[in-house]
Amino acid sequence: MSDSIGKKTVRDIDVRGKRVLVRADLNVPIEDGVITDDTRIRESLPTIEYLLGQDARVIVCSHLGRPKGPDPALSLAPVAGRMANLLGREVLFAEDCVGPVAEAAVEAMGRHVLLLENLRFHPGEEKNDPEFARQLASLADVFVNDAFGAAHRAHASTEG
Repeated sequence: MSDSIGKKTVRDIDVRGKRVLVRADLNVPIEDGVITDDTRIRESLPTIEYLLGQDARVIVCSHLGRPKGPDPALSLAPVAGRMANLLGREVLFAEDCVGPVAEAAVEAMGRHVLLLENLRFHPGEEKNDPEFARQLASLADVFVNDAFGAAHRAHASTEG
């Protein structure tokens, strides 16, 4: 166990064959559907690559912007494409982050990385709704918070 703050790190957990939900900070600037700075995506790669190297099934979630419900301009779909390019492997995209769409995507993902749609499309994310947090948690066996830039927020995906 990591002795710096009494928390486990991703290297302290046996993730082999497990579904791992990674809360990443992929809140990148997008103009006209084009990512203008992929720094945050690049910063998420070491954790994702480590998990893949440990034979984990990696499910990534994040927010993008401040939508007040579903908004195609704030979809994480372009992020999935850029992440695939940077990883050199296919990244699947689920058009929702909870519910039947997300559950079906997790079931069908195989050994691909799966990126879930924008968490903030659901009001339960920012409200730290326990039911929304439960639905997210039900997608995986292990949770990894790799979203340093969002870790201070009392949201369902970071605190709940």
